[in-house]
Amino acid sequence: MVSIKDVAKEAGVAISTVSKVLNNYPNVSEETRRKVNDAVERLNFVPNQVAAALSSKRSGRIALLLKLNMKTQAIDEIDMQYISGALGMAQEKQLDCITVFYSMIAKMNLEEMIRYFASQNISGIVIFGMNNDDKVLHQLIDSQYFKIAVVDGATTNESTSVVGIDHYQAQIDVAEKTIKENYCKRILYIAGMRNSYVTEEKIRAMEDLCKKRKLKLFIRNGDFSELKARNLTLRYGKNKDIVVCGSDLMAIGAMKALMDMDIFRPVCGFDGIILMGYVGKQMNTVKQNFNNVAAEAVRELARLLTGSKGRKVRLPHTLVRMKYEDIIC
Repeated sequence: MVSIKDVAKEAGVAISTVSKVLNNYPNVSEETRRKVNDAVERLNFVPNQVAAALSSKRSGRIALLLKLNMKTQAIDEIDMQYISGALGMAQEKQLDCITVFYSMIAKMNLEEMIRYFASQNISGIVIFGMNNDDKVLHQLIDSQYFKIAVVDGATTNESTSVVGIDHYQAQIDVAEKTIKENYCKRILYIAGMRNSYVTEEKIRAMEDLCKKRKLKLFIRNGDFSELKARNLTLRYGKNKDIVVCGSDLMAIGAMKALMDMDIFRPVCGFDGIILMGYVGKQMNTVKQNFNNVAAEAVRELARLLTGSKGRKVRLPHTLVRMKYEDIIC
């Protein structure tokens, strides 16, 4: 059976170009349209489900693709804020919106993933929580079949924007503030996932900060797990002056370990989740407004759907000390 890949090869163009022609996208030259249509006719190509769905899709239907944090038994506050912010902006922009969890599509190849979204008339996708080794998602972005806004991503292209705070600078800000307040020299840094672009940015920030201030840095991965951060702190915390964590959840685990050992070490986190206020000890953290981040991602996706090109959108962050009185209603 003739596939869309065969048409692309015959016409001498990219697969994404074939899909654009089939979908009547603007900004495709007449010569390119002619080559693709000629190839379709020569090969007697009958558009498959992907192309058919793409050619009939409504321009205002988007998907929110979320990868849930399975490292905690606590309700994932961040994802709930993401969903709330995204749905609110989708309503404002009059975009039909569905929510898809990554576990539903994790085993799909590129063509299957395109078919899945296209069959539901999706024209744009907001991706939350993508890692470096999510190879098919990276292929999906490279293919430019859909307009995409990636929250905390690395790569942009004509059809893809990246939205989020400057994690590198935010990590420096919160760590440097806590180090200065406590005159620390030996740093235990508990990072997130090894395969995460955001984690790489934060580790780079800590390495640069410690090099600049001539501090001793010891790095271990906590995988965003409260339990793993607790165990790492129990093992290494006594011999360090401070514990810097790449997430609030890990900071909670680290602080609880120090309390159990009955020793004081300053701890700082990252994110500003409500749970930080229930720990019993105040900690510096980076406050992200996840509701606003998701809303901005949908706003950016709406911009892409009108024909604009992808770009990087930086949002502000703040430093806070979470305490119980600030979070109770």
